[in-house]
Amino acid sequence: MAHRKINLPTKICPVCERPFSWRKKWQLNWDHVTYCSERCRNRRGNARTRTS
Repeated sequence: MAHRKINLPTKICPVCERPFSWRKKWQLNWDHVTYCSERCRNRRGNARTRTS
């Protein structure tokens, strides 16, 4: 049986503004995941201001 990744939830990284998908290692704390990578987490002070 093939694993389908099309139904995974996504979020937008506030630093690079790119979408990133749910990962199994984040299954217990997906609600608290904000950044797509450690690089973006380290650069969080340089995040662009988004206007909604």
